[in-house]
Amino acid sequence: MENIVEQGLLFDFYGQLLTPHQQKIYRLAVYEDLSLNEIAETEGISKQAVHDLIRRTTRIMQRYEEHLGMIGRFDKIRRSADRLIGAASSMEDGKDFRQLVLQAAEQIKKDLE
Repeated sequence: MENIVEQGLLFDFYGQLLTPHQQKIYRLAVYEDLSLNEIAETEGISKQAVHDLIRRTTRIMQRYEEHLGMIGRFDKIRRSADRLIGAASSMEDGKDFRQLVLQAAEQIKKDLE
């Protein structure tokens, strides 16, 4: 399951950098959960070709993440926003400040979605 989530994140961040053919095959495998055989039949290519394309495409996107680190940064910002919300929620004094902090943190999270 973890691998599917990782593949989905990679595709969400870097899918637009792939060729249309890579995008289509990857989407069929990851998001539509089609088997290699099903994809091979619908696309008129071999099962091995589908397998190789998915592995190669995954490696390409993993390299993008290694160089650009967008997923790592996104996760770091999301965790910071969570901490900010938690801290502001636990404050007892300074309601105005608390409200501003909560609004800012919620906006950060919204922007990241």
